This record gives sequence, C-alpha cells and structure tokens, in this order.
Amino acid sequence: MDVVWLIPILPLLSFLIILFTRPILYRNAGFVGTIFTGAAFGCALLVLFSHFAQGNQLVEANWFSIDSVVLTVGFEVTPLNALMLVIVTLVSFLVHMYSIGYMANDERIATFFAYLGLFTFAMTGLVLSPNLLQLYVFWELVGVCSFLLVGFYFYKPEAKAAAKKAFIVTRIGDIGLLVAIFLLFWQTGSFELDVIFESVLAGDITPSMVTMIAILIFIGAVGKSGQFPLHTWLPDAMEGPTPVSALIHAATMVAAGVYLVAVMYPLFSSSETAMTTVAITGGFTAIFAATIALVQRDIKRILAYSTISQLGYMMLALGAAGYTAGIFHLTTHAFFKALLFLAAGSVIHAVHEQDIFKMGGLRKQLPVTAALCLIGCLSISGFPLLSGFFSKDEILVSTYADGRYVLFSMALLTAFLTAFYMFRLYFLVFAGNQSSEAKESSRVMLIPMLTLGLLSIVAGYIQTAWFGTFLGDWLETSPYPITVAHHTAPSWVPISAILLSLAGIALAWTYAKKPRYAGERLNPVHRLLTHKYFIDEVYHATVVKGTRVIGYFWMYFERFIIEGGTQALTGLVKRMGRAGSDIQSGQVQTYGTVAFSGLVVVILLIAVLGGYF
Repeated sequence: MDVVWLIPILPLLSFLIILFTRPILYRNAGFVGTIFTGAAFGCALLVLFSHFAQGNQLVEANWFSIDSVVLTVGFEVTPLNALMLVIVTLVSFLVHMYSIGYMANDERIATFFAYLGLFTFAMTGLVLSPNLLQLYVFWELVGVCSFLLVGFYFYKPEAKAAAKKAFIVTRIGDIGLLVAIFLLFWQTGSFELDVIFESVLAGDITPSMVTMIAILIFIGAVGKSGQFPLHTWLPDAMEGPTPVSALIHAATMVAAGVYLVAVMYPLFSSSETAMTTVAITGGFTAIFAATIALVQRDIKRILAYSTISQLGYMMLALGAAGYTAGIFHLTTHAFFKALLFLAAGSVIHAVHEQDIFKMGGLRKQLPVTAALCLIGCLSISGFPLLSGFFSKDEILVSTYADGRYVLFSMALLTAFLTAFYMFRLYFLVFAGNQSSEAKESSRVMLIPMLTLGLLSIVAGYIQTAWFGTFLGDWLETSPYPITVAHHTAPSWVPISAILLSLAGIALAWTYAKKPRYAGERLNPVHRLLTHKYFIDEVYHATVVKGTRVIGYFWMYFERFIIEGGTQALTGLVKRMGRAGSDIQSGQVQTYGTVAFSGLVVVILLIAVLGGYF
C-alpha cells in the first residue's frame, strides 16, 4: 500500500517531462510515456494484491480549514477502486504502446503523449478520491483532457466542433453533480464518503432529499457516460485519434459515470425512485443506441454507439440492484471494447478509410487484426465462454430477479441487435472477395491487441456460477454498506441470450450477402435511424437556436438600452457642463449685468407678492 500515491504521480511526471522536453524527445516521447504508465500499472497490481492481504485502506491529510470545517485530501483503497486502478492503468499502458506505432508519423506526437499522461493522472486521481470535493476536481480535469484529445486535430473543423460539443454537453451533467455535492455538504457538513453514508443510513437526510441528491448525481453520470439524453457528444468525439477513442471513450472516462453511481451506491440504494430512474435510463439508452448503430457506416461511430449501449447495460444493472453485474460488465467491456477500437484503428491505419461499405476481404491482408476483431465481436455479442457472455448473463439475471421484466425484455432485444450490428461490421470489413490494398500493423500495435484479446476471453471467469463468484464476494468487503446479492435465474435466460446472439450473427451474415444498401429499402425507418432520431437536429432547433436568440436579445438590450441610456445621460451632463462653461467668460461687465439682473428680478418678485415671500 506504500506505493498507492505513485499510481497518479507517475503519469503526472510523464506529462511534465514530455511537456517541457518536447523538442528534445520528439518521437521518443512515446517510450517515456509508456515506461511511466507501465510502472503505474505495476504499482496498481501491487495495490490490488495488497488489498487481498490487508483489506481496505484510507489515508488523508488536512488541506485547509474554514472555522470548524476541515477539508482533506488523500486516497482510499477499496475493492472497487483497486479494480478500477488496474483497468485504467493497464488499458492506458496498452494504448500508450499501441500509439507508438499508430502516431509515428504525426508531427505532434510528443504533445499527444503528454495529453495521455495528464489524462491517466486525472483518471487515477478520480478513482482514488476519498471525498466528493477531491473527486469533483479530478472529474473536471478528466473532462479537460477529453477536450484536448478530442480536439487534437485542431486544424479540422469537425474536430474543433466535436471538442467544444463534448466539453459543453458534459458540463450540463457536471452542474447536476456539483449541486448534489453542495446539497450533501449542506445536509451532512462534510464531503467525506463515510460521513455521508452514515448520515443517509441514520436517516439524518429526508427520503425526498436523498432522492433528489441521487438523481442530481446521476445527471452528472449521464453526461460523462453518454446516457440519453446527453449522449450526443460521444459519437462526435470519434474525431479524435483512434487510440484516444479506445482509452477515453471506451474503457475509462466514459466508465467514470458508472463508477460514480457505484461509489455512491449506498445513497442510491436508499431511494427506490433513484434506482428506478437509473434502471430505466440505462435500459432505454441500451436499446436506443443499439438501433442507431444498425445503420451507421463509419466504423468508429458504430463502436461509439455500441459503447453508449453497453454503458446503458451497466446502468441498467446498477439500477436493478445488480451491483456486481454492473462492475463486472464494466471490467469485461473495458477489455473487449478497447480491443475493438484498436482493431478499428489497425484497419484505418492500413486502408486510410473509415466507411465499412468501402472495405471488404481484409482478413487476407490483416489476418491477425481480423482474428482479434472476431474475438472482440464474439465477446460483446455474448458468445458462450467469452467474457462478455458471463457479464451480460449477470446483468440479465439481475434485471430478471429484480422483477423488472419490461427492462429485461429490452435487454434481451439489445443483445440481439448488438450481435447483428457488430457482425455487420465484421463481415463487411473482413469477409467477402473484395480485396483492398493493406498491410498488417507493426508488432508494437499488435502486442496490445493480443493482450486485450486474451483478456476478452478469460476476464469473464472472475464471476461465474461454474467456477465461483469471486468478484461479488470480493466487492462485498467494501468499507461501505453495499449489499451484493447472488441471483439465480431460470436456465432459459442464458439460453435465450445465446440463441438471440446467434440469430443476430446469422442475420448479419445474410445482410452482408445482399446489396450494400439493402437496408435503405425501409426508407422512413432507415432515414430515422441514419439521422439518429433527429436528436441533434432537435437540440439545434431548440437549445442551440434558443440560446442564440436569448444571447442576441441580451446583447442588443445591453447595446441599445443600457449602453444607449448611459451614453444619453453622459451626453446630457456634458452638454449642461458645456453650457455652464460658456457662461463663464471671465468678463466683469457680464458678471455685473447678471448680478444686477438678478437683483431686479428679486425686487420685482417682492413687489408683486406684496412682501409675503
């Protein structure tokens, strides 16, 4: 446990070293970043094994105090964040290694690795935070890093627009989180998680206030994890480099919202309304994003909508009292989705194209990439014995056991859609006879993919009914009151999931044999899905234009009413002053005439008013 503090510090050192020595390091910056992140991963493994032996740890120091309020900083190691530390540092390490090959020809490669180091520091700092104030600081820093990396190709208008969109939309959710933190401090007088949970369990906070705070926290999670209706930024964020998509928008940053709900789970579980809100939002987002992915042509956007859908699965699990299921799927998803993004990057790097309808037959030129992509597709589709099969089964069982049968049906349908759109991608890119000129990626890109491929196969065995519920039993050792239920469901639940997955794969194979635009025969439906249910258009017509109208109104109000009134008043004063200054001519005769005239007026007044005045 003595090396915990090194986990965020090492990536921070990587960022600082690369930032200040960019001209010297240049293309060697990738090796520096990879070494430091690899060391952070090694420390994370030590912390994980130490937790098995020593249990939970909390270390805090006073930051500053205001009257009786003492604010602290420090770190906390629980089963949840020990697992997250390993996931974040491992995926970051592999993405660093992959980027050495992928970004080799980019002139700003040193800046890229500096940003990756800063992000890894922010994400690990967020995970280790023992209080909400520290968590919020790192939460915002993660958002800044996302902005920098999405807009890395700043000379492209699409990248600039995507970076701004990501920053603004996630800020909407962050306002909800910030208000929730203020409310919790008002109710408990502390930002510390243990104090907050003790107050909730003791009934010191009214049930209605608990519900409101939980929903506000969930709004923050919705923004960061791309849940409906704040999901629109995530597909556009694919304008960033593909390794960024693998690290930030598949495995780590977008999972921060799920992690937030999991960290605050004792608060959420105290409100049935909040749990239902989380479950419904997650279930709807899962099927909503899956339908949009059915018709996408851009390989990265398909994976982006897939990510939104899978994050919805995790939220559904947490809302359905499936704490273990949500964390389990977060873990397996981090591996197979990072693999799929890196495989997509390998394809893009080889053929310089992202439209899947312009590819085909690439399994001949990219055999290793094709095999690894197949593993990722099978895993996310819930194919038996791969990691995604076990974690999806856990979610389905939890939802069924919680009595949420409508959401359970939606989750089953989403499993079918997932298998279809993922194998639609695979067959159109790698199958067929069309042969594109391509060359397999270098070893430095393939090794991270092979590692993730292996993890996509074996990671599911940490929580199965066959070999033991190790993950759930371990998560139950949390220092906070978390109930981890081990559900059992009828055998037809996993069987149904398997059959639907196979049906989706078969339908995708049939689809790939048809003319490429066969889906467009259902014109209205296809157009609706292609335009993503016109959500962006609705936001543009209402929020964007509405904000612009309000902005213009106040701009003209300030310009013509406030500034105009101020200028009119100052002009009047100036004219009065000018008139007064004209009278002051300096001639004694004029002054005498004025004084005599005034005396005459006074005498006349006295005469007219009869002396009464």
